[in-house]
This record gives sequence, C-alpha cells and structure tokens, in this order.
Amino acid sequence: MENGAKFLVLGSNSISGATFCDFLAARGHDVIATSRSEEPHEAFLPYKWRNHDGAVRFKRIDINNDLDALDALMRRERPTHVANFAAQSMVAESWQHPDHWMMTNVVSAVRLHDLLRRHDFLERYIHVTTPEVYGSTDGWIDEDKPFNPSTPYAVSRAAGDMSLRTYFNQYQFPVLFTRAANIYGPGQQLYRIIPRTILAAMGGQKLRLDGGGKSVRVFIHLTDVCDATLRVAKEGTLGETYHISGHELIPIRQLVELILTRLGKTFEDCVDIGPERPGKDTAYMLDSQKLRTELGWEDKISLQEGIDDVVHWAKRYADFLETAPAKYEHKP
Repeated sequence: MENGAKFLVLGSNSISGATFCDFLAARGHDVIATSRSEEPHEAFLPYKWRNHDGAVRFKRIDINNDLDALDALMRRERPTHVANFAAQSMVAESWQHPDHWMMTNVVSAVRLHDLLRRHDFLERYIHVTTPEVYGSTDGWIDEDKPFNPSTPYAVSRAAGDMSLRTYFNQYQFPVLFTRAANIYGPGQQLYRIIPRTILAAMGGQKLRLDGGGKSVRVFIHLTDVCDATLRVAKEGTLGETYHISGHELIPIRQLVELILTRLGKTFEDCVDIGPERPGKDTAYMLDSQKLRTELGWEDKISLQEGIDDVVHWAKRYADFLETAPAKYEHKP
C-alpha cells in the first residue's frame, strides 16, 4: 500500500477522524470523508488548517440511515481502505438512552460490515474501538484481555467487536482493530477534559471535576495515534487488535493541576468537586508492546508538549470557542 491507496474515513467530524484525514492527506493519500452531520466550524477540523489541494472530499452520510448512499459511494470511489471512527461514544450519557448506543454501535455497525464485506476491492477495514470493553484494568493488559464492560456504551462496543470477529472467521473480512488510550489534541470537543480545563481557566470559569479526579489514565496525542493507525492500516496482521498507548500514567486531578499551572492558575481557584459518575472505570492501562514490536511504532509527543499544543489552538480560535457549545449534545 503506497500511492495506490484510497481511504474512506467514516465519522470524519470526530476529532480522531478529522485528524486522521489531515494526517493521510499530508502524506499524499486520496481521502473521502463522511459523517452524519455537515462539517462543523474549521476549529474542529484539522484537515482545514492547511491546504491539501482537495485531497479530502467530504460527503454527508449517516450509517444509521444512509447505507444505500454509502454503498453507492463505495462503488463509485472504490476505496482500498476504510477507517471507521463513527460511533455513539459518550459513556455517562449511554445510561440515559442505551437503545441509541445499541442501534449505532451494534445494529448499524453489523449492517455496515455486511455491506462492506461484499466489496472485493476493499483491502483493509480499520475498526477504531475502545478500551472501555475491558472494564477497569488491574495492571497493564495486552490485547488478549477478556471483555468485562461496565456501561451501556462499553457493552455496545464489545458486541460490535465480537460480531466483527465472527465476520473475520467466517468471511475472512479484512478487519484490524485499534484501541487507544485517552486521546487528545487540537480541535477536540470542548466537553473533553483537556480543552474543557483550558477554556474554563482562560475564561475565568469554574471546572466541575467528577469524583475529585481520582481516575487514572494515559493520555496520548492524536498525532501519535494517527501514526499508529496508519501503520496498522499498512502493515498490521489481518484479524489482530493493536493497543495504542504511552506509558505515562496520570490521575485526572494531576492532569488538571498540570494544565492550570501552565496557564498560571491554581486548582483551588478553578475547580469544584462533584460526585463520581456511575459505572466509571478507575483505570485503563494498555500494553502497547505489540504495536511497538511488530510495527516499529513509538509515541513521540510528551503530555506537556501536547497540552501546549492544545493551548495554542485554544488561543488561536478563542473568539469562536468562547461562544461555542461546551456540552455534549446527544443525537439519536
């Protein structure tokens, strides 16, 4: 796979999908981007920040309702690679409408995969899934860890992943799975912890921190994630899962303190403590040795460098971001 590869990116309005589109286009790949909504403001679309000479072409398609349109697009464009970032992805909100999460992440996903398996020009399908399927981890875990989901969101993703496993076994469907640690980067949705903290501090607002920030996470910059995802797409072994993670564990409270310090603020002045969310997992510790050993990947952007990157973005688009919705808006 070199110059002849053509990528279809599903869920391109997500920050992961939009950044991957930019990463691909910067490396000379032809990219078709699809999402269920029209393209948002350019602040949330990294592929709009530099001139790719039309390498990223957007088409509005909803996998819940527009599979016929997606099928027609597939037949017309004949992409060799499909990367799927499309999912209902909020954890806490999945308790409120669990059927919506099941519809998108299970039913529509199965319909999508049944469509894709019938296109013989498709060489590789990269399924971007989540470590939430494992539940809380006790120590560092590899890709063979049994599923133990603890929220409706996690259950829906686990079911979709297990269905894909049967498609690989039965049809030799060319799937590869990626599961990343907590991703972040410029353009991320404003309700995520890093941009939310930065914008609250810049705007003199109080940040609500559920559970006091006791949960422990590994945060990984989207540039490193995109590099890993493209390596998996190019060289990964079909049917395999690859963890994308660094080694730098940090409690959420310490992360917030780090951000506030870099902005000249204090935790006490900027944060209110709230109750913990139901079913929230306390830790995800993904062993990424398989990706490092087999595909030669390594993460290169430190957390401090990455936070500075997001701060730079927040200041660049400050006029727009201060009026943009900062809460998750659910769409069935």
